[in-house]
Amino acid sequence: MWVGFAVFVVVAILIDLVVLEKQGAHKVTIKEAAWWSVLWFSLSFLFAGILWWYLDNTQGREVANTVSMQFITGYLVEKSLSVDNVFVFLMLFTYFAIPAQLQKRALIIGIVGAIILRALLIVGGAWLLAKFHWLLYVFGAFLVLTGLKMWFSAGQEPDVSNNPVLKFLKKHINITTELDGEKLTTIVQGVKYYTPLFVVLILIGTTDIIFAVDSIPAIFAITSDPFIVLTANIFAILGLRALYFLLADLASRFHLLSYGLALVLVFIGTKMLIIDYYKIPIGIALAVTATLIASSMLISVWSSRNSVENHTEK
Repeated sequence: MWVGFAVFVVVAILIDLVVLEKQGAHKVTIKEAAWWSVLWFSLSFLFAGILWWYLDNTQGREVANTVSMQFITGYLVEKSLSVDNVFVFLMLFTYFAIPAQLQKRALIIGIVGAIILRALLIVGGAWLLAKFHWLLYVFGAFLVLTGLKMWFSAGQEPDVSNNPVLKFLKKHINITTELDGEKLTTIVQGVKYYTPLFVVLILIGTTDIIFAVDSIPAIFAITSDPFIVLTANIFAILGLRALYFLLADLASRFHLLSYGLALVLVFIGTKMLIIDYYKIPIGIALAVTATLIASSMLISVWSSRNSVENHTEK
């Protein structure tokens, strides 16, 4: 199963890169993003079905039901938390004035880096939890604190100009304000400069490290099986590019989503803290997670619509 999944990921990335090369730089339409989103979502649940079928035939129905449910819950948690990545990516592309036709390549490169990074973190995290059970409490407390921080900082847009990584780059390398197509470097009067696209790639990478530190402990609260943790993470990441282009124009409509994500983190952190005293059934965890995310999105759309209607009446 490990080998099969690794082959699938490599093939998926290669197909993405080949399609990108043939299409060249172009703006991804909402229709195209919607089709890709449906494809990745369908593949994720197809994988869950194959996983269930394999375990049902080798380890029994009870194991098959439990593990497949753990994958679906973990996938939904990681997919939900990745929405925050989308908002940060949108902010970075807007701040550095990266045109829509150049964003696709930057996201693909960022996704490949994220897959490698998360694979290393997951393997390391699984080893640590196997050796030191008390780390579950550390992860749980961290998730609760992160959720509370997200709740109280929701709606506050971070100041990109004060980003420490950006300040470090400006201090140590030459950065031009002009883009040069899809190039990461350019020559200005005989001097090598790095383009804004290079800076965005670095910031996307560091952002994903931060989000990985939040999201990986969250899925370890659902299962400690490294295969399920890794596959749920990778499927969520593979669909991230399509999700970005699908939500980029709708980001303002989901302005309350951060509150829902904050509650998910607090819930999962609490689940991890009490795991030795009471193990919340995976079905309940899935239902709570889905309800919190769906409710925050529906309330966001409802409040936005009411705001527009009230403004129109005035």
